Amino acid sequence: MASTQKPEEGPGEAEAPPNVSRPQLVLFQGVPMPDMFMEDWEDVENFPAHPSDIIIATYPKAGTTWVQEIVDAILQGGDVKKCLRAPLEDRIPFLEFKYHGQPRTALQQLLNTPPPRVIKTHLPFQLLPKSFLEQGCKILYCARNAKDLMVSYFHFDLMNQLQPDPGTWQEYFQRFLKGDVSYGLWHHHVRGWWDQKESHPILYLFYEDLKEDLKREVVKIARFLEKQFSDPVLDSIVHHTTFESMKANPMCNYSTIPTAVFNTRVSSFMRKGQVGNWKDHFTVAQDQAFEVDYQSKMKDTDLRFHTEL
Repeated sequence: MASTQKPEEGPGEAEAPPNVSRPQLVLFQGVPMPDMFMEDWEDVENFPAHPSDIIIATYPKAGTTWVQEIVDAILQGGDVKKCLRAPLEDRIPFLEFKYHGQPRTALQQLLNTPPPRVIKTHLPFQLLPKSFLEQGCKILYCARNAKDLMVSYFHFDLMNQLQPDPGTWQEYFQRFLKGDVSYGLWHHHVRGWWDQKESHPILYLFYEDLKEDLKREVVKIARFLEKQFSDPVLDSIVHHTTFESMKANPMCNYSTIPTAVFNTRVSSFMRKGQVGNWKDHFTVAQDQAFEVDYQSKMKDTDLRFHTEL
């Protein structure tokens, strides 16, 4: 199932962390998490948020990088050249990330950065540090339909040595439906955040809406962040954050990550970025099994997704 396309390799200037090895999943408060992320968990749990902090939350492979780049461009006043100042992982640190036995460098970077800060997380709502809610921080949550997301997550796990081994596509399909993947059941994740959007300052976005009309969604995000731009500036942000532009941009395509971590010989970090690519992977039997499972888990919610445009 791995992509046959051979993407360009990164410059290889960054050093790989010592003892790169795939993590195991551990159950934490009912959520499967990479074991290395749970080392010294109290450091994450006790993070001191500031009211000006902005959180970008997603289930993995739901448009995280896309929303990060849009938010950064907006906060830079629409000057997209400023978005080239550093790789995205340095501009917007990943809150809970940690290597086995190594310091929490992203968390330390955040602690050493004066507010306002933009912070990435994949945590489900119930695991988000309480200080973010207590301080009333703005949160952008982006959700993606489970079929396309599952395919993207599978390819990501194939190439990412800091994710558990995905096994075969059929094995992964079954594991995903059971929630036996990092961050647990997609269904619980997207519903958990959806159910809280009226109680907290949460802008709930959809990957498919970004694909359908990027400018409309950029305006929506800018308005949420209390920013307003002229049409030429908006057009510049939109051009900068198209999938094609971002895939070619080393400051947001993760090509600076060493190949010992992201094995780009297997798949690129930014692979297809399509809505409906699941049709090239799902068998008829898998699609039927997925729909039965989906209806069971999502029957009592008004949350809706598009699996094609």
